[in-house]
Amino acid sequence: MKLRRKAAPEAQTVPDRQEMPLLQPSAEKGLTSAQARALAEAGWDNRPVESPTKSDKQIIRENILTYFNLIFAVLAVCLALVGDWKDMTFLVIVAANAGIGIVQQLRSKRTIERLTLLAAAKVRTVRDGTVKELPTSALVREDVVELTAGCQIPADGPVLTGQVQVNESLITGEADAIMKKKGDQLLSGSFVISGKCRARMEQVGVDSYASRLTLAAKKDAGPGKGEMVRSLDRVIRFIGVLLIPIGAALFYNQYAAQDLGLRQSVVSTVAALIGMIPEGLFLLTSVALAVSVVRLARNRTLIHEMSAIETLARVDVLCVDKTGTITSPEMVLREVVPLDPEAYSEADIADTLGAFYRVLEPDNDTAKAIAQRYSYGPAWPHREAVPFSSATKWSAVNFPNRGAYVIGAPEYVLRGDFGPLEKQTQEYARKGCRVLLLAQCDGAEPGKLHGLILPMALLVLENPIRTSAPKVFSYFHSQGVAVKVISGDNPVTVSAVAAQAGIEGAEQWVDARELKTDQDIAKAVRQYTVFGRVVPNQKRKIVRALQSQGRTVAMTGDGVNDVLALKDADCGVAMASGADAACQVAQLVLLDSDFAAMPKVVAEGRRVINNIQRASALYLVKNILSFFLAIITLFAAFPYPFVPIQLTLISTLTIGVPSFFLALEPNHDLVKGKFLHNVFRRAFPGGLTAIFVILFAELFVYTFDLTLDELSTICVVLMAINGLMVIYYAARPLDWKRMALLVLMGVGMFIAIVFYGGVFAMSALSFAAWLVLVALALLVVPIQMALEKLFDRCAAVLARRAEYKARRRAARASRSRR
Repeated sequence: MKLRRKAAPEAQTVPDRQEMPLLQPSAEKGLTSAQARALAEAGWDNRPVESPTKSDKQIIRENILTYFNLIFAVLAVCLALVGDWKDMTFLVIVAANAGIGIVQQLRSKRTIERLTLLAAAKVRTVRDGTVKELPTSALVREDVVELTAGCQIPADGPVLTGQVQVNESLITGEADAIMKKKGDQLLSGSFVISGKCRARMEQVGVDSYASRLTLAAKKDAGPGKGEMVRSLDRVIRFIGVLLIPIGAALFYNQYAAQDLGLRQSVVSTVAALIGMIPEGLFLLTSVALAVSVVRLARNRTLIHEMSAIETLARVDVLCVDKTGTITSPEMVLREVVPLDPEAYSEADIADTLGAFYRVLEPDNDTAKAIAQRYSYGPAWPHREAVPFSSATKWSAVNFPNRGAYVIGAPEYVLRGDFGPLEKQTQEYARKGCRVLLLAQCDGAEPGKLHGLILPMALLVLENPIRTSAPKVFSYFHSQGVAVKVISGDNPVTVSAVAAQAGIEGAEQWVDARELKTDQDIAKAVRQYTVFGRVVPNQKRKIVRALQSQGRTVAMTGDGVNDVLALKDADCGVAMASGADAACQVAQLVLLDSDFAAMPKVVAEGRRVINNIQRASALYLVKNILSFFLAIITLFAAFPYPFVPIQLTLISTLTIGVPSFFLALEPNHDLVKGKFLHNVFRRAFPGGLTAIFVILFAELFVYTFDLTLDELSTICVVLMAINGLMVIYYAARPLDWKRMALLVLMGVGMFIAIVFYGGVFAMSALSFAAWLVLVALALLVVPIQMALEKLFDRCAAVLARRAEYKARRRAARASRSRR
């Protein structure tokens, strides 16, 4: 199930619009409320075409109309045709599975919808001459919107006033910034990098890209299903393909070869097929994931894609930005350092900064911090302004008779002439400050400065470190998660901030401008912790390099420069206070924009995946037994020893009830290994033990000439003991809750067998049958213990081999760096 952000009104599927005249509202006045209301009623609104969440009917239909429910229905009909009504009790479990799944998914849907409604993207809209924030879905045709850096464009239309740099990578796949001036067309799904403008949205809803706000970010399949869900899909497909031929062959064997009669053959075949179907496994998984989504939602964390929960459990590298993650997003201008006091006095610098930000709208935290200090400057006549770009790392304003003034990263502004200022800027950088340069030149245009560049002053800014940051990074270190700091700032500055936040290896930094090739980046991610002066496309390459080395990467970000990396990371985590584009692309959004919530989020992912792995083993024990037992029955003259109602009893008390308790327990260990490998490792000892003792039971039945009813009774008791042993191994280490669960299931099984044996098709045993039962019951525990030890030793050998290979890879990597 994929959860996307929900725009408030219901999605429209077929546009039903009335003809309405074009109004051509001005940038200053916009539409009136009455005009907007009339356009909305006529169908010219911006609701998404495609429903962002599953409807209630879809959820109900998908839980009822499944392949395995169809199989269960056919098996029930077969039992009804031979008059065996008692063995149809498995339908109660099937109905309960579907009912619980429906209720839980509907509950999860309601919770997510409430949160997504609160977190829905909003846009500044001009109505009745005033600016108000409206959900993007509430826009109508020809609404005038005000766009600034970080805004995602909600519909299509021309720029009316101002100018912006736009990244259309979500549509075209090209990450280059494009300047949009008056009259230029804006495309929905793209986002504003810098600048400010007002635009008229002339194509909305079905006429634009707005119904697919994350089109290009999710144009590829993205991470898709998690490894766990893909593994479960493979198991289900495998079983689904084999059911019909095995069922047909088993019925023929029982009816024609063994001459057991129609009724007994049908009952035995149905029992074998029911045993092969993990009817509760998918329910367990979907319910556990849905509960996890609700828990995260209560902690103000919005999940866009369910696979993010599993990915979080497996994350071993966390990539973070400095600003907004390690530090508070609010920036403060610490001091202004004149570089040539004789040519540029403090008053000249103050006037320049005031005039600069009177022309150029402060559209990022750095600019806002400077503009706040110098908010009232002279109104100098000006020509063209060049908004800030993350690619050039400077902004500029051209003033007639004064040339151009530029503010940006010193090394980007001065380029080859940066040397004389490098030592001075490094001193501030070592203190964790960001240093910008105010300079004068002959002129500026996008991407290029003209003439001699004269440094005027250094602008020293800083972000206070979040008080929770050291504790958060200490948690990740203790959990074996490596932290990489990826920032566009000076690497020395970032390194100092990372060290103050307690990030291990913070002293190992690199300037990303030195990383020219993908091979350079691949080497750097092995060696360095801090990456400075990183441009957006390099962030993406760093994430990909880590993934190519087998790492599971989570990326946190809040700016438009993080979008590409958030898209490619195994799990993208965005701050809700950040850019709309980042929130749309990320799989997970922290609604309170507090990085301190990450440990809880990761712990929740580990809890649910570890517990699903542990509980899944209980289901596969029965499936392993039933599958091999059915195959053996086909080639041996053995009757199938169970009837459906007996498997219902075993499934309920040794699988269903304990698995749901185990799946909801605390468990914050790092998830290691492949899902199927882990599950089968836990399931095979119990499954093989069950096969051994039941085959022995079959042999003893023939030796002592016992009845088929006695065989069924013996096998049910043996399966009960084996099931309790499986619960014991799955629940380790035992605490009082797990011990209580084990005791309650044992007591329940004892009561069902002793006092209600007739209900479950169990018969009285002869003396010979009792001897067989006692002898085999005493074998269950030692056989399973021996198999557990054997599998433990095999797992240890495989782990040592994997560790040896990892050391060899590390040694080769070390030699290549030298």
